Amino acid sequence: MLKITSKQLEVTAPIRERIESRFEKLSRHDVQLINPHVIITEEKPGFKIEASVGIPNGELFAQAKHENLYTAITAMGQKLEKQLNRLTHKPEAQRFASLEHTDVDDVDAIDEYEEEDAA
Repeated sequence: MLKITSKQLEVTAPIRERIESRFEKLSRHDVQLINPHVIITEEKPGFKIEASVGIPNGELFAQAKHENLYTAITAMGQKLEKQLNRLTHKPEAQRFASLEHTDVDDVDAIDEYEEEDAA
């Protein structure tokens, strides 16, 4: 259940639909979204929108400011999606995979090589 809190602003149906559509894009990653909460604040130059979403292995947080509320919502959604994408694809990353596949025999071979090189 998406919770939307607003300060100094009424959350209309189009605003709610825009926020919900951004969170639907997050649900494509097959990750359970726990207690998504969005806070909208109207500031002098424009709007500030913050979102926090719990996921099984951590929490996502994004904040965006813009003169146009819908642009701020889009920017916030893109930031959340980027974070979630990074977390879901981390095991496939080349650095992560290379660290995981370092074999003990390889480390011993490197140590022996360094010893021979030093002599």
